[in-house]
Amino acid sequence: MSPEPNPARHDRDSVARSALALLDEVGLADLSMRRIAAGLDVQPSALYWHFANKQELLAELADRITATIPSEPTDVVATARGIRDALFTYRDGAELVLSTYALQLGSSQAQTALADALRTQGAADVEDLSAAILHFVLGHATLVQQRMHADSHGALPDSDDVDVTAGLDRVFELGVTALAGVISAPPTPPRARA
Repeated sequence: MSPEPNPARHDRDSVARSALALLDEVGLADLSMRRIAAGLDVQPSALYWHFANKQELLAELADRITATIPSEPTDVVATARGIRDALFTYRDGAELVLSTYALQLGSSQAQTALADALRTQGAADVEDLSAAILHFVLGHATLVQQRMHADSHGALPDSDDVDVTAGLDRVFELGVTALAGVISAPPTPPRARA
């Protein structure tokens, strides 16, 4: 006769899934081991069976967020867009991935995807270039998420613009193509002097 499964027992996967759900609910600033444990109805110390510390858990969450990035090399802009879209999947996803990347934690799936796309396009200095583009993508996505969050709390100055992210797709694509050295957009006509 086998023992009944204990619903209070969790594994690494259930802890990470719960943490991602909580990230979406409360954001990165309020994502604590204590809150994650409370959501799982366990003591915070139980989480340390699965993750040595909070940084290791955050690195796992970053890896899960970036796991949806297409692995087949495509063009650089499409790859960068795929990374950005993965970051937007979760509230504060960009900030979380940025912070783990800054600490050199977790996988380098995003940079690897960019490097593969750059190689496919025959770019030189692939490693440095993929790092530069990833820095831009992480910064841009963090900026957009912060603006959206501020807008949702009424913290942005009054403006006639309804969409705080209007025009940012164009800025994003211009930034990626400029860094990749493959600008294909028509040049902007010079402004007339007043």
